[in-house]
Amino acid sequence: MAEISPKIAIIGAGLSGLVAAITLEKKGYRPTIYEASDSIGGRVKTDMVDGIPMDHGFQVLLTAYPAAQKYLDYEDLQLQHFLPGSLLLDGQNRSKIGDPLRDIGFLVPTVFSKVGSLRDKWKIFKLSISLKKMSIQEVFEGPDESTLSYLQGYGFSAKMIDTFFLPFFSGIFLEDALATSAKMFRFVYKMFSEGSAAVPKNGMQEIPAQLRAQLKHTTIVFNGTVANVEGNTLEFSQGNKAEFDLLLIATDPTSMLPQLVPTPVTWQSTETLYFKLASTAGFKAPIIGLVTDKDSLINNVHFVTDVLPGKRDHAMLSVTIVAKHSLSETEKIDRVKKELAAHCGFSEITLIKSYRIEKALPILKTPTYDSRIGKYTDTVYLAGDYLANGSINAAMLSGETAAKEMITAMETVI
Repeated sequence: MAEISPKIAIIGAGLSGLVAAITLEKKGYRPTIYEASDSIGGRVKTDMVDGIPMDHGFQVLLTAYPAAQKYLDYEDLQLQHFLPGSLLLDGQNRSKIGDPLRDIGFLVPTVFSKVGSLRDKWKIFKLSISLKKMSIQEVFEGPDESTLSYLQGYGFSAKMIDTFFLPFFSGIFLEDALATSAKMFRFVYKMFSEGSAAVPKNGMQEIPAQLRAQLKHTTIVFNGTVANVEGNTLEFSQGNKAEFDLLLIATDPTSMLPQLVPTPVTWQSTETLYFKLASTAGFKAPIIGLVTDKDSLINNVHFVTDVLPGKRDHAMLSVTIVAKHSLSETEKIDRVKKELAAHCGFSEITLIKSYRIEKALPILKTPTYDSRIGKYTDTVYLAGDYLANGSINAAMLSGETAAKEMITAMETVI
């Protein structure tokens, strides 16, 4: 094999950039990753506060993701699995609904739940079986209708949509109108049906950490924001420059390539708050609680831990906000506390951490499974979930695909 010497630059040490580097290393290349922040992970970040992992935004790993199965060691991540269902919260009323095929404990609660009719519940079962039989490519076929339109067309009642599908998928799509493409709905629903939702024991940033550990010949340069790409030169906001032969932009390229079509990449935002509680009020992990009141600020809640280390009478709760609002920070916290008391029965609530994530999920009218673009020019390639669909799977797959295209181009020259 000829000596490999191209200067390969990757912008972004998120999931796409890290998987791209892994793919390039396997072929003997030694890329350099330029990361604007001081850590890896991109949008997958975790802070450790008194030994408790606090993710930047409520995220889960769907274990059925093909790319995640390929690149991650689930056992090493010590995944904490959520139950295959949800606890629906409306005032002091609580009911459970879930998949009895994966957890028989959900059979009786689901059948007797006041959420939807028996016909609705049969349709949930039927939809799950149908999507399991379809290939991933097949679930991305069909018209570009909204999730709401798809559910209505499938025959679900308004009550079932409003009290289950709306709060559940609002927390996933980060929008509260179910306007997201039904293609994405079918993909996510299929992944939930075939696996579980889980979080690494030490938080979601363990995922990029595990990817980085696979790199042996990649240099990562932190705290370097690329302001512009000019020819074969990276121009950083700090004034320094770096040359490259091939470039992979594995992050939002809008500011670096203003001429990119489509541009700019647009995003859904979300907020996550972490509270310390004196009591779990009978609400135990590992299940996601959905607040079904349409006027509620809170979308979902779950316990990061039901007993804090050394504190047998305290728990840590994660709260997700999807709804758009104009409340001040103080007003927001006060309202969340009132809703937690009203819908969950939680009292003695203390805020520990609050995050607002402006770029949480790319807005895509027509999601696809595979990236739309890999090669942008002869020397510049693109990767990121915004090119396919907003998921961990898409981020990884896009990085792999773009890197393979780069390899093909280099080996053709060689």
